[in-house]
Amino acid sequence: MSAREISVEVVAAKILFIRGKKVMLDRDLAELYGVKTKELNKAVSRNCERFPEDFMYQLTREEVANLRFQIGTSSYGGLRYLPYVFTQEGVAMLSSVLRSKRAVQVNIAIMRAFVKLRELLLTHKELAEKIDELERKYQMHETDIQVIFQAIKKLLEPPDEPPKPRFGMN
Repeated sequence: MSAREISVEVVAAKILFIRGKKVMLDRDLAELYGVKTKELNKAVSRNCERFPEDFMYQLTREEVANLRFQIGTSSYGGLRYLPYVFTQEGVAMLSSVLRSKRAVQVNIAIMRAFVKLRELLLTHKELAEKIDELERKYQMHETDIQVIFQAIKKLLEPPDEPPKPRFGMN
């Protein structure tokens, strides 16, 4: 796959949500950049000052196990090392470490995917807020409708019979 053929959808499918952040696995980034994972991680380690913890971090064994469960794969082909993940800022920093034309094109595609994902999340948030508002209105109307039905039912009930007068014996 050439760098120009990388679609936002392909990249977006590789964006994961781990530790409350949108991230990409080192192996997925290496595949997109057309390098081996080991080469990507070497380039990063030679420039570790550019990758603070909020740009890149290594997954725990538990996170890898959860990831396997989420993705539905039985293994990652025998991992020797726990994978690294890169946040959007870390991916942007990769462009300064990997200096090929392909890296520039891949970075552009990845940044577009992160932006698109952010826009989609905002749209979903707005939709969720509108749905909540409609539910609140519906619940208010439902309460009003129940009161109306109760009043109608009361009107439909036969009137109480007046007490029969007592004549006579006292």
